[in-house]
Amino acid sequence: MSGSRDSHDAAHALRVAFALALGSAIALGLGRFSYALLLQPMRDDLGWSYLTAGAMNTVNAAGYLVGALLAPRWLARYDARSILLAGGVAASLLLVAHGVVLADAPLYALRLLTGVASAALFVSGGVLAARLGAAHASRAGLLLGIFYGGTGLGIVASALLVPPLLALGVVHAWQWAWVALGVAAALSTFAMSAPTRPLAAKPVPRDPAQGGFEWRPFSFGLAGYFMFGIGYIGYMTFVIALLREQGLGHGQTIAFFVLLGVGVVASSWLWAGLLQRARGGEALGLLNALLAVATVLPVFSAHPVAVFASGALFGSVFLSLVASTTALVRHNLPASLWAGGIAAFTIVFAFGQIVGPSVVGWIADAAGGLQRGLGFSALALALGAVLAFRQRPLQRAGEGTLSSRSP
Repeated sequence: MSGSRDSHDAAHALRVAFALALGSAIALGLGRFSYALLLQPMRDDLGWSYLTAGAMNTVNAAGYLVGALLAPRWLARYDARSILLAGGVAASLLLVAHGVVLADAPLYALRLLTGVASAALFVSGGVLAARLGAAHASRAGLLLGIFYGGTGLGIVASALLVPPLLALGVVHAWQWAWVALGVAAALSTFAMSAPTRPLAAKPVPRDPAQGGFEWRPFSFGLAGYFMFGIGYIGYMTFVIALLREQGLGHGQTIAFFVLLGVGVVASSWLWAGLLQRARGGEALGLLNALLAVATVLPVFSAHPVAVFASGALFGSVFLSLVASTTALVRHNLPASLWAGGIAAFTIVFAFGQIVGPSVVGWIADAAGGLQRGLGFSALALALGAVLAFRQRPLQRAGEGTLSSRSP
């Protein structure tokens, strides 16, 4: 009887985790990374430079930063599940709105607001995933990985939706792609509503004795995550454009993006044990190092083997790296400080994303092109690995006080 109950509880936890995964699918898969498929058609249609094309994702990251800064206030007043669903509705409407404008100014505004909605989805979803993991401690690493790996579902959906619409050959075909992405986001929001209902709870009041989230004990982890934000977004913004410049065919490009998305989904299982065990920055450091390798592969070789190896490795790592920061917070802080900790990592992540696309675009517009731009991204990720490995686990030295353990 006990074994049957455990199996039922495990299946229920997985269903809830997959429903939460739709939130990250909307926030990043549909709301941000789909832009990699749309960048070149929009650039050709609207006459953009690479700097302008990158700035669109920089503005999106700025909106993400605004949302991350506001998230602790929202989470102090409203249940995380309510914020998750509100973010899904907002993102759906904003993505559809991308399909009805042509001028740069409204597109910048929409990318900004979509970033705010994405942060609301991602931070609240991370809190709910941590809450789910606390209720199923032996499976916490897997459940966190599934939530963040949901981004891969959005990437795969984008790869299946966007290219066929672009291939229609109609004027401004990319606008129809944005509308389709918005519809997919709306359906995903509806689908995650009922299964996440058991996670609804009043906001966890902060214990004044514990104080607020302290940044200093997490300084190396935060710094490593900042470099990750700079490095990974350059790859995700420009890699499709680079592959097209290098002569990769239309079908191969779609296959690359699908492979990357499948890798993200698979990463939930690949790194679950590491997320379960790692108490310090070792997971963050290792995954940053692997991403640096994945990013540099298409810089040195346009051979399909190198290209697809890059996509598979990058996809199977980068969202688990995001999950590693939530695991770091969950392992080292009490539940009342989770929201503040997750928001802090999201803030530095957003700052990195603001810097990354414009810098890579600026480098790409100069001599060396996109290859040199992605080389910069790889260096940023490598530096992030070095910093993250210096993050040590924390222990509570007293009520509400955290201190570093010795190595």
